[in-house]
Amino acid sequence: MSVVDLRFLLEVFVTLFVIVDPPGTIPIFMALTNTMTGRQRSRAALVATGVGMLVIVGFAVFGQFILTYMHITLPALQFAGGLLLLLIALQLLTGKEGEMGASEGVNVALVPLGTPLLGGPGAIVAVMLFVHRSEAELSRVSGIALALLGIALMMYVFMRFSGIIARVLRDSGVTLVTRISGVLLSAISVQMIFDAVRSFLVGWGLVAP
Repeated sequence: MSVVDLRFLLEVFVTLFVIVDPPGTIPIFMALTNTMTGRQRSRAALVATGVGMLVIVGFAVFGQFILTYMHITLPALQFAGGLLLLLIALQLLTGKEGEMGASEGVNVALVPLGTPLLGGPGAIVAVMLFVHRSEAELSRVSGIALALLGIALMMYVFMRFSGIIARVLRDSGVTLVTRISGVLLSAISVQMIFDAVRSFLVGWGLVAP
């Protein structure tokens, strides 16, 4: 048996990449840190990445306990998550992903960069669903862990070198990547909603498993 399920790893990575949308964080990060020095920006990128991953991993580990405690079924979470991701996808497609600002006196690396921009509801729901699908298999759990490490690295790199990347991609390039992410995320969200509805129908005995 393979130590890492590469197909599952790729699925987790791609899903989280289009949800988090590292290229789309470039203009937001630059706008929120435009008064910082290079060293302060680097630290803000590191802190934001750490906070985002801490939130995601925390729900990945304790998410099932929270669902059980609150009597929430997985199909219900999947349906709600699909709707939520669809709203995020529509924001990406319509160019409204930047409609968030930092409150005065709040560390922008924590809010809104760390959460909800990076460690947001969409990423949290997606990771919880992947953890459930892994069924505690070592190869799939390893795939999730490596995918999260890869996403963390992408988060940091895109924010840390946002100025350079923005100059290379230019506004049109960043916009194009963001719109493509929106299309992919909308497809993922619709599939999640479809799977949730099918799970409900199976549970009610209306369709065969």
